[in-house]
Amino acid sequence: MASRERREDAFSRKAPGHDVTSAARKWAMLAVGVALWSAAGFVGYRLSTRGERTSAPPGSSAPPSSGTAPRLDSVGPRLTSNETSQPLSIQGARLVAGLRLSLGPPLSRELPLTVVDSAHAFARLPAGLALPEDLPQVVVEVRLVADGGAPVEGSAPLTLVNDSAFPDLMGMVASPDGRTLFVVSPPTDTVYSLDVGSGRVERLAVGDGPSALATWKDARGRSFLGVVHRFQPELRVFALDSESEPRVLPAPLGASGLEVDGARGVAFIAEQVRDTVRAVSLEDGRERWAAPVDPNPRALARWKDLLAVGSLQTGQLELLRQEDGARAFTVVPGPGVAIVGGNTERFRAQVMGGKAPRALVASQKLGRLFMASLGPNVGPNPQRMEVSNNSGVAVIDPARGDYVRHRGFGAGVTEGLALDEATELLYAADVGIGWVRVIDARALVSSDDTVARGAVLQKVSLTPPQDMPRIRPAGDFSTKGRAGEELHSGPRSLVLSPDGATLYVLNRFTREVAVVDVRDARKGRQGVVTRRLPVVVTRAQAKRRLGQVLYYADLGRTGITCDGCHIEGHTGGVFYEKTRPNRIYRSPTVLGSRDTPPFFTPASQHNLAETASFVGGRNRFHNPDPSPSEVEALTLYTSLMVTPPNPYRGEDGAPLESVTLPDGHVGRPARGRALFEGRGGCLACHPAPLYTLDQDARTRGQYLDVGTPVALPLRVEQQDLVVGAAPPSLVGTWDMWPLLTSATAGYAVKDGRLVVDTRFPLRTVLETAGPAHGDARAFSSEERDDVLAFLLTL
Repeated sequence: MASRERREDAFSRKAPGHDVTSAARKWAMLAVGVALWSAAGFVGYRLSTRGERTSAPPGSSAPPSSGTAPRLDSVGPRLTSNETSQPLSIQGARLVAGLRLSLGPPLSRELPLTVVDSAHAFARLPAGLALPEDLPQVVVEVRLVADGGAPVEGSAPLTLVNDSAFPDLMGMVASPDGRTLFVVSPPTDTVYSLDVGSGRVERLAVGDGPSALATWKDARGRSFLGVVHRFQPELRVFALDSESEPRVLPAPLGASGLEVDGARGVAFIAEQVRDTVRAVSLEDGRERWAAPVDPNPRALARWKDLLAVGSLQTGQLELLRQEDGARAFTVVPGPGVAIVGGNTERFRAQVMGGKAPRALVASQKLGRLFMASLGPNVGPNPQRMEVSNNSGVAVIDPARGDYVRHRGFGAGVTEGLALDEATELLYAADVGIGWVRVIDARALVSSDDTVARGAVLQKVSLTPPQDMPRIRPAGDFSTKGRAGEELHSGPRSLVLSPDGATLYVLNRFTREVAVVDVRDARKGRQGVVTRRLPVVVTRAQAKRRLGQVLYYADLGRTGITCDGCHIEGHTGGVFYEKTRPNRIYRSPTVLGSRDTPPFFTPASQHNLAETASFVGGRNRFHNPDPSPSEVEALTLYTSLMVTPPNPYRGEDGAPLESVTLPDGHVGRPARGRALFEGRGGCLACHPAPLYTLDQDARTRGQYLDVGTPVALPLRVEQQDLVVGAAPPSLVGTWDMWPLLTSATAGYAVKDGRLVVDTRFPLRTVLETAGPAHGDARAFSSEERDDVLAFLLTL
């Protein structure tokens, strides 16, 4: 395998303004044509169910205005989903009460419109907008309608992504007796019940956006399943020993993780709207406590009297007291941490923090927590080693709050974990390569790094069905150091049978459960897949599914994937990378980004197709460069990643009258909007509907110096500093952390590593903004709260 220095050469690109490598240029030119249809909305085309190009929606260029009729200028966001109800913002002129919003074919319906003034109105796209299952997206024409057929002007395109027909198996748990597996598919509002004996699949009645599952036995020995939801504030509790309807208990909106103490009757729920963990009584739904935690908590695990909570955005692990939610420890790797295996081992002195905890499992017997992640985050270093992904399993001492070591595997992305306490075997699912690693847990926790290095006992390959489409010809796999065809499986979650003899593997991309015989794994016998249990049988949106495989796959076995830096399409903390210029950047979101090119700082890729070609090849170290069909599929998949619905909007889609800010202050969005558009002058760089200059071909690509910090002050001499950045889209900012290209709104530097400076970076941006950046310091404290409230509603 090439040295890191040679890899850097393979990564390098010419200075801004020059072409990329010849191979990347070849595919980028071809991929521009791909973008014309796969990223519908860039050019106004939409696809029929067969994928043919159809005519552009009318109204793409507005006729001359009469100056008297109501006029529609834009709708935002321009890209949305039918997964759930979505708020819409309408900008125009001469808007009046009584107007309605008309959605053209194939939706063909009208929506009530809440007009707040002559330039602003709001609506809510309802849930349940069904489309043909094989159609990934449609572009509809949006117009205004007045009573009596009075004249109105203007129209705008709105792209609706067909997520509700794209099953995506994201998690799995087993009933306490091990006879039934429960699998959740959030976009299709489904929890599947899979009988492991017969293979029979049934659907449970769940709410909007089921997001996390847990099973338990209560103090009386009765078995239950709990389901929390992203878009519906409820916990549904199913009694597995009866046919009764589920009990519905109140739960926080935006739930992302669930852990249950059945004996004590407490459910611990992580949520990503207010970024808290809530302890809820299973008896009456009463909230016992709520604890603020780092942004976007998801992975949870209980160890004795502690609850471990992992943040997807800070890469930190917080240990809370289960009794009252008080924080006992914050665990994050720092300079000098033990790294065993993988390409970051020699950079332990330059570790600047952690990367997202993707799964957690606790061992009472060994007194440790195991955490799946991409490893310690390596910062600026003399060798200019970048993109420090080193997938593996970390060992945490919860009693002391210590990060003991990270056992890195180098390649792949470790996603799911399962532990057999009896045999002391840890199973780790690798979604990027298609393996399950079998690990000696006792060796992993050894005080001897040499023993930990030999902890991996075997790898079980999850070969996909023969009839599943491949991203490349068969001969391109398992050669030149590349991964095999098993990368098409996508093992995501793991569950052990009660006797530890059988491992159930949820394969996200093939939408099946693999049954693996591991009864003699401790004795060295290779695990064998004995059965495949289909959960969902569909070939709909096949090109999009191949794009999903490409987004998560590690074909080049480099450890670098799209999801490695953009978890589920969203943010992923910070990284030291980009070759030229090499510095610490925040990982931006991909959600909704197709409408706001160009990409990178300085700009080098001008649409998602170019980006898929360039980044796709770079991630693999060009082993091999992406084919045109791969570019096409990956472009389609990323172009359909939408910004989630804003939780600070009311039932009519309009902003709430007042918003409680994350720091407890209260602001009024309507007054904040007036300040944003008026005295603040913010529309000059952040115009509606996406609140960025990059939303329009006429204004995009401007890199401005507004006085924001250029870099985090960590080994600045090893960073290539660039002044100026593109004004980012403000849509979805409520769910962003950190902020600014330099990540200086959120992070600070202490003792040679990064520390979380604030969980509410929007306030930092606003209160440090100078004259070139709106000069919000000139606002009163009450006015700043109002502007912050407005920004949270975008």
